[in-house]
Amino acid sequence: MKKGLLIVLSGPSGVGKKTIWTPLMNDSQFKLAFSISMTTRSPREGEVDGKDYFFVTKQEFEQAIKENKMLEYATYVNNYYGTPKAYVEKLRNEGKNVLLEIEVQGALKIIDMFKNDDGLVSIFILPPSESVLIERLRGRDTETKEIIDGRIKQAQWELSKSHFYQHQIINDNIDQARNQLKSILITAIKNNEK
Repeated sequence: MKKGLLIVLSGPSGVGKKTIWTPLMNDSQFKLAFSISMTTRSPREGEVDGKDYFFVTKQEFEQAIKENKMLEYATYVNNYYGTPKAYVEKLRNEGKNVLLEIEVQGALKIIDMFKNDDGLVSIFILPPSESVLIERLRGRDTETKEIIDGRIKQAQWELSKSHFYQHQIINDNIDQARNQLKSILITAIKNNEK
């Protein structure tokens, strides 16, 4: 069995990443498995441990770092986020194409680490403009002004790193963005199966 792809998908908070990729998860042609990230942030309303994230304490996360159990990790708005190494490798070895929706800091580490791996596909989702993104972030009622301001500052830094990714998709129309993602994945899967 051919080892699955490692698909790294990033973009600033509020750009619509999840809205773009979620419907593709049930399409069998993509053989997608979502890599669940580990985080120290509190769950948002409706989020489920082990489905949306592995929610852990700061101490548990730092122990996983010490034991080299993280493929990557980063801090974002005073919380750790990361990818458990064994979980991803198990899925790839089963022939599944593993989708990592991760922060840019961690994604850049993976892009560098896997730069000679033909199984890496990196995709950055861009907003139609920075002002549209800021408007979306400010429209969130789930977070404090300080957190939103932190997300805006972080988003500006993240946008400056989009050129490190193999592919960029501008999300100004959800259907077009999803079709672009489909096209990228179909090509990568065909190339991986050769």
